[in-house]
Amino acid sequence: MAIVQSIDSALEKNIGPHGVADAVFAAALVRAEGALETLRARRADGSLPLLRLPERQDDLASIREAARKLCEGASDIVILGTGGSSLGGQTLAQLVFYAVPGVGILRAAPRLHFIDNLDPLGFATMLVKLPLATTRFVAISKSGGTAETLMQTIAALSALKQAGLDARSAFFGISEPVKAGKRNGLRDLLAAHQVAMLDHDPGVGGRFSALSNVGLLPAATLGLDIAAIRKGAAVALAPVLAKKSAAQVPAAAGAALAVALAESKGKSISVLMAYADRLERFTRWYVQLWAESLGKNGKGTTPVAALGPVDQHSQVQLYLGGPRDKFFTVVTVATAGLGPRIDPELAKLAGEPGFGGKTIGDLAAAEGRATAETLAKNGCPVRTLALARLDETSLGELLMHFMLETIVAAHLVGVDAFDQPAVEEGKVLAKKYLLGG
Repeated sequence: MAIVQSIDSALEKNIGPHGVADAVFAAALVRAEGALETLRARRADGSLPLLRLPERQDDLASIREAARKLCEGASDIVILGTGGSSLGGQTLAQLVFYAVPGVGILRAAPRLHFIDNLDPLGFATMLVKLPLATTRFVAISKSGGTAETLMQTIAALSALKQAGLDARSAFFGISEPVKAGKRNGLRDLLAAHQVAMLDHDPGVGGRFSALSNVGLLPAATLGLDIAAIRKGAAVALAPVLAKKSAAQVPAAAGAALAVALAESKGKSISVLMAYADRLERFTRWYVQLWAESLGKNGKGTTPVAALGPVDQHSQVQLYLGGPRDKFFTVVTVATAGLGPRIDPELAKLAGEPGFGGKTIGDLAAAEGRATAETLAKNGCPVRTLALARLDETSLGELLMHFMLETIVAAHLVGVDAFDQPAVEEGKVLAKKYLLGG
C-alpha cells in the first residue's frame, strides 16, 4: 500500500478528553463489520458496480481511443459538467499540474479546462477567448438533464455554429443510456448533432464516478496511466474482499473513527488538510462526496477542505483557539529533498542560516508534520494519511479509500449513501423559477 494511516493522535488515551475512548471506537468497529459484509454482498451480486471498477479493463481501450480523438489537433479541451461529473476528473488531472492554485495552467497543449460552475460572464468570456477551431468540448451528465450542463452545451454548440464549425469533430458526450419512458436531454441534443458518446454507468453515481470513464477520460487526455489508477483503487478495496476485520480495513477504521468522534465527542466538522498543491482538487472532491452522501435526516458531519501549508496561516488559529467541534485528517506526501535548494549565503542574508542547503520540500514536509503534532498536543483529534508518493496508483488508492470510508460511515449513521433528495428538490425549484414560476 502506498498510503499509511495512523489514528493514534485521535485516541483519548493519547490526546485527552477530546479523543475517542477505546471502548467507543471498538463498538463502532463492530458496527462497521455489517457495512463490510454488505459491500462484499453487493459486489458479488453486481448491485454496486463501483466495486467492480478496480478490476475492469474491458472499457479502457474505448476511453483511450476517445481521448486520442479529442486530442487530435486540439489546443484546448473543455469539460462541461458540474459536481461529481467534474470533480473526479479535476482531481486526477491535477496529478500533472494541469493547474496550480493561484498560478493557472502550467502545461503545453492540449490544455484542459473544467467548467463546473455556472457563471454567465465567465462562460461568455471563455467562448470568446478560446480558439474554437482547435477547441474540443466534452459534456458530462449522468441523467442527461443537468440544467447547468445543458445550458453550457447549448451555448457551446451555438458558438461553434456561428463560427461555421462542425460539432461532430468538436464535441463528445458522456451520459447514461436512455431509460424506457424517460428522456435524456443531453443525448437528444448531441445525437441531433451526430456527436459521439460514451455510456455513463447507470449504477455509478456522479460523486462516485472518478474511477469510471467520467474521471478517466480527462485523465487519459493528459497521458495519465488510467489502468494504474484502477490498480491503486484495487489496493484500497483488497482488505474488504479479503474479509479482513474492520480494524484492518483502513477505510472502515477511518469511518468508525469519524462517526465515533461525532457521536461521543460532538465532533461535527471533518477537516481534510492536504499538503500538496496536486491534492487541492481532491479536497474539494472529498467535500462533495462526504456532504452529499451523509447529510440526510439530520445526520452527518460538515466537511471542510484545507490546503497546507497555506491554510496553516488562515485556519489553524481557529482550529486551536476556537470551538472544539472538529476532527482532523492531515494528508501528507513525501516531499523531503524535493524542489529548489536554498542558497546558504542568501539564507544568511535573510536571517535564517539554518535554511541553507534545505529544499522547499523539506519545509513542506516539516510543516505537515508540525501541524498534525501541534493539533494533537493541543488535544485535537487528528488522523494522518501519509503517501510515499503521489502518482496514478496512490491517487487511485486514495480515491477508493474515501469512497469506501464514506459508504461505511453512511451505514454507521443510518443513511443511504447514494441518494441526494435535498439536491433534487433544489433542481426542481431552480427550473421552476427559470421558467417564471
